[in-house]
Amino acid sequence: MKAHWRKVIVMLVSIALLFSMAGLALAAERVTITYSLWGSADEQTVTQATIDKFNASQDRITVELMPIPWEGYVEKLNTMAIAGELPDTGIMMESAVLQWAEQGMLADVSGMYAAGESKPLDSLAFRYQGKPVAYSVANEILMLYYNKDMFDKAGVAYPPKTTEEAWTWDEFIEVAKQLTFDRNGNTPNDADFDPQNIVQYGALVENLPWQLETWAISNGGGYFAENGSGVIIGQAKSIEGIQKVADLHLVHNVAPLSTGSTDDSIQRSIIAGTVAMATGGQWNIGTCLSSARDEGLNYGVAVLPYMEKKVTLNTGGPNVVFNTTRHPAEAMEWLKWYAQEENAWGLIETGIWMPTLEKWYTDETFTRQWVENPAFPPYDEYVSAVVNTAKDMNVTRSASWYYVNNTVDFFDVLNSALGDVWTGKITAEEAINARIIHLIAAFEGIF
Repeated sequence: MKAHWRKVIVMLVSIALLFSMAGLALAAERVTITYSLWGSADEQTVTQATIDKFNASQDRITVELMPIPWEGYVEKLNTMAIAGELPDTGIMMESAVLQWAEQGMLADVSGMYAAGESKPLDSLAFRYQGKPVAYSVANEILMLYYNKDMFDKAGVAYPPKTTEEAWTWDEFIEVAKQLTFDRNGNTPNDADFDPQNIVQYGALVENLPWQLETWAISNGGGYFAENGSGVIIGQAKSIEGIQKVADLHLVHNVAPLSTGSTDDSIQRSIIAGTVAMATGGQWNIGTCLSSARDEGLNYGVAVLPYMEKKVTLNTGGPNVVFNTTRHPAEAMEWLKWYAQEENAWGLIETGIWMPTLEKWYTDETFTRQWVENPAFPPYDEYVSAVVNTAKDMNVTRSASWYYVNNTVDFFDVLNSALGDVWTGKITAEEAINARIIHLIAAFEGIF
């Protein structure tokens, strides 16, 4: 009898050891993947909290955050690619996605979503040779910000909050003149106005190359045909739209000199207290304006003015899987989980990101859950100027890097060519016809 029980005990111990060894083997199979990110310290903190949530939600994948400064982000990834040290996945600059896909650096993510599953809007998919290689993790539009106190002090009505009431470009200039003052309190409408001693400007229109496309389109032109079939920046309407932006400073004296080299229009205008209204991306609400409001800034949001067409651009940082990863399935599983609004909620409720799924724009319950947060402007104001504009496909269109390759090179050359336009040394027509005509020909050859 004792021998029998000894056999039973030995068997049970053996089974326990087998289960223990199996558990150790499973634990050993947990893979680690890296996720690269640029962004502010606050954005990194929120993203790390999201990663911690994912890591705790399952026992097969561990994600590690790899923060890289915005300046030189793609250059750093290029260096890592040469060294064979790319992260498994990460956020990518929009203008670099299709170029990296063409070079074979990005994995096909068409298998990330099964048929019938909720996924990001089609307008947020980057496609190369018909296959998605990235989805924007957030939806963003360009809009108009303004300092309410400056408007109140000048006795000027606030900018329109609906596209139906949007200012024409001429109306925008006239309001900007009323909000531009020299050191003696004169405006550009006064005979004694001193343009060499301006203490407050009425407007700043961000002229980074990708954002500047808004005004080429608004004036009836653009950079590229809507289907990506050709380059149209050399058309008269495109050139005129760019010149109109330069003339805010050169002719009308309502805007400070802006060289189109840094993405900080809101920080150096609305937050600095030197400009009454400025264009910028929706992300500024979370990255800088929330804290500025806590410090006393009284700002509002409005729709963009227009030249001939009412338009704003839609974009969003795309998440990619690098083709060097040894764990593509796990990388896509992480990105799919991350794309669900509830899992990246910290970035949405703080105003850094806008949701990607349509229900957040069309269902008031979801819209209120998103917008009725301390970081946002008043609900009705934000919904009118931002939410309703973002879902209006007659006004909002995708930035060109969703459907045109090599925009990195295009924007770099364009930015260099336009440098002397902003200072008035040459016109937009001279810059485009003389300095980037070869680029236009090169791009025509790839379509």
